[in-house]
Amino acid sequence: MMDDPVRDPWYQGGLQFSCTQCGNCCTGAPGAVWFTEEEGRAMAAQVSLSEQEFLDGHTRLVGSRRSLKEIETSHGFDCAFLDRDSVPGKALCRIYRARPSQCRTWPFWPTNLSSRRAWEQARAATPCPGMGAGALVRVEEIRIMRDQDQLDNGSAPW
Repeated sequence: MMDDPVRDPWYQGGLQFSCTQCGNCCTGAPGAVWFTEEEGRAMAAQVSLSEQEFLDGHTRLVGSRRSLKEIETSHGFDCAFLDRDSVPGKALCRIYRARPSQCRTWPFWPTNLSSRRAWEQARAATPCPGMGAGALVRVEEIRIMRDQDQLDNGSAPW
């Protein structure tokens, strides 16, 4: 009898992850940081801007959707809200409390969880020193984050 990957995924025993504030997941090749309309309002409030000021100054259109802007740095294309200067040796998010679910759910994205190999590839490609280290995240919590990312990043543009 074969295992059911939906009911009994390869990460059934949980996965270790603790954010080290390295910023590696917030930089790299050009990409997109999707967010919902509700998240856009929350991020605008976090930086004390109107929603339109936030959209005009901190986001860009990618097709019919909005993404947070990126800034080219020596590290790659950093999210515009990544702060590498305030705390030496750390990369902090200036909108941490209002960050989009794409950020909140890292590294528990469906693509990273599709197989043990995909998890290890994401760990190496980022590279993310927090993947495979620190606190054990239970399978139930992983599923919630995986499903939230899939819901938000598959949502219709606004």
